[in-house]
Amino acid sequence: MNIDRRPLLAGLLATPFVARAQGFPTRPIQLIVSGPAGGTTDYTARLIALPLSERLGVPVVVENRPGGNGTVAVMPVVRGRPDGHTLLLAYCANLTGRPAIEPNIGYDPRRDLAPVALLVEAPQVMMVHPSVPANTLAEFIDYAKQRPGVLNYASSGSGSMQHLGTELLKNRTGIDIVHVPYRGTGETMNDVLAGRIQFYMTTPPPALPFVREGKLKALAMASTERHPAMPEVPTVAEAGLTNFSAEAWFSLMSTAGTPAPVVERLTRECAEVLRDEAVKQRVIQAGAFARYEDPQVLAGRIDRELVNWARLVRDQRLSAD
Repeated sequence: MNIDRRPLLAGLLATPFVARAQGFPTRPIQLIVSGPAGGTTDYTARLIALPLSERLGVPVVVENRPGGNGTVAVMPVVRGRPDGHTLLLAYCANLTGRPAIEPNIGYDPRRDLAPVALLVEAPQVMMVHPSVPANTLAEFIDYAKQRPGVLNYASSGSGSMQHLGTELLKNRTGIDIVHVPYRGTGETMNDVLAGRIQFYMTTPPPALPFVREGKLKALAMASTERHPAMPEVPTVAEAGLTNFSAEAWFSLMSTAGTPAPVVERLTRECAEVLRDEAVKQRVIQAGAFARYEDPQVLAGRIDRELVNWARLVRDQRLSAD
C-alpha cells in the first residue's frame, strides 16, 4: 500500500517554526526607525516600545537609522531573519510613497515585508511663513497663482508625504511652487522658520510649538477632520478644497516569511497597547491619532496608496531627486 507521506513531512518541517513561534520572543527585539530622533516616526516608536516591551517580557530597543529616504532602515528588516525579533517602525512613504516614485528602490513592500499593525495616523498641517500675506488656504492658492515658479515648498525627500501631498495640492489647484527636498524635519524647519521656504506641509508634532508661538501660520489640516491639538485649524474641505487628503501614517512591519503565530502575537499586543487611554491621549497631544489596523486591512491600505501615488507621479511627471 502506498502511503502519501507529504502531509506528515510538511508537518515535521513546520514543527521548529511553530515551536519558535510559541516561544516568541526569545531575546530583545530590535525596532528600527526610518527617521531621526525627534520626528513623528521616532515619537511613534518610543511611544509603543515601552508598553510593548512590558507585554512581551523582553526589551524593545529603538534604533534610529535615518538616511537614504528610508532605505537604510528598511533593508536590515528586508534582509533579516523572519522570526519577529527585527521590526521596522515604518513611515508610510517607506511603503507607498517612495516605491511609487522610484520603482527600482531595492525592495518591494508587498513582497519583502509582513504587515503587523497600523499604529498612528497623523494629519498633515499646511503652513506658511508669516512673510506670506495669506491667512487661509484659499488666500495662499490665489497668492501662489499670481507668482508661478516663485514660491518654494519643502519636503523630507522624494516620495515623502510632504512631497506627494504638496504635489497633490498642485495637481488639484493648478499652482506652481518649487520643490526643495531636505534630509530631515529638523533641517527643513530651520529654513521654513527663516523664510527661505514659503510653504510646508508636515505632521503636527514638529510644527505645533512654532504655530503656537506665531512663527508659522497654519492654514489647514490635510485631513477629513480637525485635530484636538489644533482645534482652530480647519480641514481642507472647510477651507474650500474638497476630496483632498494627505495623511501620514506609521506602522509596524516584520520580515516577509515571519511565522503567522509570531505576527499574530505582535499584532495582538499592539492592539492592546493602542486601547490604553493614556497612550491615546499622548498621541492626541502630539497632534496625531492612535489608529489600529490588523495586517489584512493594513495590506489593503498599502495596495491602494501604491496605486494612487503612482498615478499622481505619472500625472505630475515626478522623478526621484
